[in-house]
Amino acid sequence: MTQPRRSFQVGTGLFILLGFAALAYLATQTTSVANHTQGDSYALKAKFSNIGQLKQRAPVKLAGVRIGSVQSIMLDQQSLSAVVTIGIDKQYQEIPDDSAAAIFTSGLLGDQYVGIQPGGSPVMFKDGDEVILTQSSMQLEDLIGKFLVSGDSSKAPPKADADGPGTAPPAKP
Repeated sequence: MTQPRRSFQVGTGLFILLGFAALAYLATQTTSVANHTQGDSYALKAKFSNIGQLKQRAPVKLAGVRIGSVQSIMLDQQSLSAVVTIGIDKQYQEIPDDSAAAIFTSGLLGDQYVGIQPGGSPVMFKDGDEVILTQSSMQLEDLIGKFLVSGDSSKAPPKADADGPGTAPPAKP
C-alpha cells in the first residue's frame, strides 16, 4: 500500500518543480535578461527631461525590432536632465544622425524602452555621438490629469460681451 502513495509524492514533486521552472522562465522574459546581447556595439547618448521608469538593460528598438539596450543612466549636474547611454549592436550601423529617440511603454502598464525613429540624413551615427532629438516619457498620472481637466465639456468658456473682448467693466462710483 505504500507504492501508490510514493508515486503520488513523486508526481507532486515533479509538478512543483515544473511550476518553479515556468516562473523562472517568465521572470527572465519580463526583465529582459534573456534578450540581453553581449555582442559588439557602439554607444550613443541621449538627454531626456524625464525617463519615467526606464532601467538599465531596457531594450532599444527601431521599427519594433530590438537593436540594442540601455547601458547606463546618469544625471547631468548642469542641465539637470537624465543622460541615457544606449548600446546599438554593430550590425545596425546605418542609423541616420538626425534620428529621434523617445521613451515608450510596452502595453498599458508594461516595461519602458527607448524607441529610435529614423531620420533622413545621409550621415550615420558613430560611436559616442549624441541623439539631439528626444522625447521624454509620458507619465500615466499626467495623462489622467489632462483627461480629467479637459474632459468636462459642460464648462464652456464665458462668451464675450456685445462690446467685444478687452473692454473693462463700468467703474462703480
